[in-house]
Amino acid sequence: MNPEGSIRFVKAEANGNDFLIVDAAAVGAEQRSAFARQICDRHLGVGADGVEFVQPVGAGFDLALYNADGGEAEISGNGTRCVAAFYAMHGFRQGTLHTGAGERPAQVLDGSGQRWTIEIDLGAPRLAETVRLAVAGGEVEASVLSMGNPQCVVFVPEFGADWEARGAALERHPHFPQRTNVEFVRVVDRHHLEVRIFERGVGPTHSSGTGSGAAAVAAIASGRADSPVEVATPGGRQRVSWTGGEGQVKLVGPARIVAEGVYFWRGV
Repeated sequence: MNPEGSIRFVKAEANGNDFLIVDAAAVGAEQRSAFARQICDRHLGVGADGVEFVQPVGAGFDLALYNADGGEAEISGNGTRCVAAFYAMHGFRQGTLHTGAGERPAQVLDGSGQRWTIEIDLGAPRLAETVRLAVAGGEVEASVLSMGNPQCVVFVPEFGADWEARGAALERHPHFPQRTNVEFVRVVDRHHLEVRIFERGVGPTHSSGTGSGAAAVAAIASGRADSPVEVATPGGRQRVSWTGGEGQVKLVGPARIVAEGVYFWRGV
């Protein structure tokens, strides 16, 4: 591939969590980290929270996700939904998305044109433990779990003005050698949560699919909520269903195609 070449992309968003969808064959694996940093830059590039490098496989797709900082991530619930929405424009209705966290079935529930409602099966969560972590300004109690990627959930009565700084500290806390996604969760009632998200490798985001799933799972597992749970973030709302234990977490929400274009990559 010519490193100075032009790369076609599609931009999509799910509740304000935006991703660029790129043909995996267009960018070599060894160049994807640098490519993601450049194209995701919101001033010098196209701007996005991450890049999904996609390759069709059978009735589904292989996905390789790179965050805006160039780090490879296992999965994004919203990113997978964005990929499914793009292919829904071309006839996709259900199939399997092969992610770094494993196979994730996707189903288009409704929609047309550029707007779709999609269900993603996020798999069974791996519940870990409740820990107390020292951060600047004190100590927080956190529920640590995995949605195929690491999650740290902190329940709060209100979102303080310093939640972003606390999120940044928790993302890189020594307890998480691979870093972690962080969710601050306010329980509204048994079926409604409000969440603020500090995403690993990105920072504050309008939404997160796996983060919404983690918030709901932690709330249900701790007896604070019952399935299904509506998760409200600054970017919008998603519905999370989980029966507990080894049950699968189902995530339903919107995805919208924003633009298609050509990026003139500077190379590495």
